[in-house]
Amino acid sequence: MINLILFGPPGSGKGTQAVKLAEEFNLYHISTGDLFRNEISNETPLGLEAKKYMSKGELVPDEVTIGMLSNKLDEQAGKVNGFIFDGFPRTEPQADALDKLLDLKDTSVSLVLALEVGEDEITERILDRAKKSENPRADDLDEAIIRNRFQVYLKQTSPVAEHYKKADKLVTIVGIGSINEIFEKLKDAVNEIK
Repeated sequence: MINLILFGPPGSGKGTQAVKLAEEFNLYHISTGDLFRNEISNETPLGLEAKKYMSKGELVPDEVTIGMLSNKLDEQAGKVNGFIFDGFPRTEPQADALDKLLDLKDTSVSLVLALEVGEDEITERILDRAKKSENPRADDLDEAIIRNRFQVYLKQTSPVAEHYKKADKLVTIVGIGSINEIFEKLKDAVNEIK
């Protein structure tokens, strides 16, 4: 089983690359944002629990997120060759919780792929994307907010990257180039562990 975590700052292209990797290796793409929306719209017990926090603008507790992930892993077991986690884990406690969850399922994180893209490039990409969008996110139009999101990403995810680096599971990929050039680098990294 192949279990990948895809890291990258906002605007690094990780969503696009996660879809391509999922298709290439028959993995189930788990985006925590999609997971929350699905559980809430289906009014599952965990979805209703998450909604209580989200409606107050609070972060959903890790145990609720882990519960949703556990359900999704069980639902897809045997249907795919593994999973690609997009947007999770974002903190070291979440990484520990994910490791424990996967251990319970007799599997583990195979590889953490980190897309490296500099702050100026990210800012330019997001501003450009917002200009081309019919309904841009308000925070995608403000350079100061974009730069702050980039700094928050670095602060939150650097401990998580270090966690997996210690386990010799972290691979850093330069996230600049065409979508296909970056995809080929990611694909090569995954093929090395198969």
